[in-house]
Amino acid sequence: MKIIFSHLHFSSYSTRSRLHVYIFHPSKIFAQSNIPDIPDILSSGFTTAKSISESWENQWLDLLQNNTSENLYGALTNLGVFFAVGTLLFFMIQWLRDVIYSEYSRPISALIWPFVVVILLTNTGSGSVLSNLTLGIRNFINTVNQQVITTADVNRNYQQALSMGVAEEVAGSVLRPCQSLTGEQQNQCFQRAREKIEILWQTYRDLYGDKVWINRLESKINQIAFSTNSVPENTFNSFLGSTVQTSIKNFLISLQYAFQNLIEATMLLVATLGPLAVGGSLLPVAGKPIFAWMTGFLSLGIAKISFTIIAILTATVIVNGPGEDASADPDLMWFMIFLGVLAPIVSLLLAGAGGFAVFNAISNTATWAKERV
Repeated sequence: MKIIFSHLHFSSYSTRSRLHVYIFHPSKIFAQSNIPDIPDILSSGFTTAKSISESWENQWLDLLQNNTSENLYGALTNLGVFFAVGTLLFFMIQWLRDVIYSEYSRPISALIWPFVVVILLTNTGSGSVLSNLTLGIRNFINTVNQQVITTADVNRNYQQALSMGVAEEVAGSVLRPCQSLTGEQQNQCFQRAREKIEILWQTYRDLYGDKVWINRLESKINQIAFSTNSVPENTFNSFLGSTVQTSIKNFLISLQYAFQNLIEATMLLVATLGPLAVGGSLLPVAGKPIFAWMTGFLSLGIAKISFTIIAILTATVIVNGPGEDASADPDLMWFMIFLGVLAPIVSLLLAGAGGFAVFNAISNTATWAKERV
């Protein structure tokens, strides 16, 4: 069984920001004498997610800026230079043909591309112009994403909505070991469990204040924790959900966290392939590879920002709606499905449409500049 706590992590670095979910995997099913220490779990989860975020940041710097003459990016830059030299032959053939059959304005403007390629691929060992531009674009995307989080999620609604969705499972994982006991042993187990769960409620109140949904869940849990009779399995399931439902929620939360890391990994992959796109841009074709590369990179940034906006807006609806209604008993499984499956799909569709528009804009701008230079 997994215990899940959710937090919205704001990095101390201004160049990166992501919505984070901290997921914890205890090594065993909790026994009577092994009720988890919730503060330690919260601290461990925060440290783990922060470590992952910092590791991504260091990976970007190590790959694109530090010692690029010997790492993977440096090797791909050399390969990009090889492509540029190879495609220069085709470029010169096309250029001479334009000189012979066309006006001189077109060949002269076309000479800009070799200089652009040389400048972008010049590697000084501490990063090329291309790698620094790539890092700059990535930092700009993350700055915009951070601004979205800061302005649209002032009350940490995303964090609250996830906490609402998993709080019953967290409390249930502490109470369930007591179910198999009877009599005084069960009462003692419930007492120790209540002490742990009280820390959870206090932690939530410290984070969000004295919210209606916290008091509602606390009352719901107390109906089991203060029960003087043996609590059957169906009662546990009706109040706290079944273990199958808990596993599904864990999986869906893991999916949305995996999507965020996939976006980061894909952005890094596209950034790494930049020298190849630049090296192939001397080919005498209408669509330059560098335009497609820029479009792909910006599209991933659009997907990242879109997912953040969708997640925060949906979470705000939950927190301001059923979260403030004491009589409501919402089943937030739909929210987990939305975050884990639907939101990534929608953000990728928006990124595809936005990327197509960006590609057309870049291509049209290049055509306009070529006609006037």
